[in-house]
Amino acid sequence: EKENNSGMRKIWKLVAADFEAQKNDPLLFPGKASDELLEKFPPTIIEEAEFDMFITEATRLAYRLRRAGRLLELVVIPGGKHGSSLDPRFKNFKVGMETRKLIFQHYVNN
Repeated sequence: EKENNSGMRKIWKLVAADFEAQKNDPLLFPGKASDELLEKFPPTIIEEAEFDMFITEATRLAYRLRRAGRLLELVVIPGGKHGSSLDPRFKNFKVGMETRKLIFQHYVNN
């Protein structure tokens, strides 16, 4: 996470129209959402990779969503890095695809 800090700051500045004005905006940083706003979230599934640069932030958000009664699942793909379960060249691609298939079967088809 620490190694990716400067790169993420560059990306945030590219995404935000005015980074300084938006640095507390929950649309850019969902972890900064108030508890009241989290209570209005739709039922949410968070998928993360075990070694992703966002694992800490995603886990914290999942716990907050759980307290707000809005978390359906926090899914952590073992052994993965950021985006690796989306790339068929990586070993955990199949795990990620099977996991998403189960999620859709359980939550969308029911």
